[in-house]
Amino acid sequence: MARYRGAACRLCRREGVRLYLKGERCFSAKCAIEKRPYPPGDHAQTRLRRRISDYGIQLREKQKLRRIYGVLERQFRRYFAEASRSPGITGGILLQLLERRLDNVVWRLGFATSRAQARELIGHGHFTVNDRPVNIPSFQVRPGDAVAVRESSRTLPTVVAAVSAAGGRRLPPWLRIEADAMRGLVVSLPARDEIDTQVQEELVVEYYSR
Repeated sequence: MARYRGAACRLCRREGVRLYLKGERCFSAKCAIEKRPYPPGDHAQTRLRRRISDYGIQLREKQKLRRIYGVLERQFRRYFAEASRSPGITGGILLQLLERRLDNVVWRLGFATSRAQARELIGHGHFTVNDRPVNIPSFQVRPGDAVAVRESSRTLPTVVAAVSAAGGRRLPPWLRIEADAMRGLVVSLPARDEIDTQVQEELVVEYYSR
């Protein structure tokens, strides 16, 4: 499975916003955006003074959304193609498909400190969907699905630390959690106003519609 292996903080600096790629570090004073609030590279300050074209704005919004969910370009294009074929608003459907990824759901439920950590835990077989082991991070959950930590993995230090750190995190309305059982339920499909991802998805649609 291909994935980005570079510095996560470099991506946040390039987009100029927190992408929450490193878990609790992103909420602390150690966050790279706090320490170096400018793009990476030798000529970052010069680039900041340039006027960005409409294409550039659309590109940056697409890159931001792709990096938030940890999806590479080819897979992201497939999500967009599926959203385009589906009835409804393309941008909203695209966000819905990204939110329904199993790695995102595991992170939303607080069983991992970041989506990247969720992908790793899922790949190692620590989660089930409807009591069946699933090791595919891109698995699409549906309303009524139950996502749980496998019984043998509930004492895993990584999972225990994530659950402890997520104690005050707000759960989106389309998910419900049974904390004692380390189990979450997908109540409904996520509506746009239930997705807190700070992105202008219409710009992404414009980028691919050129």
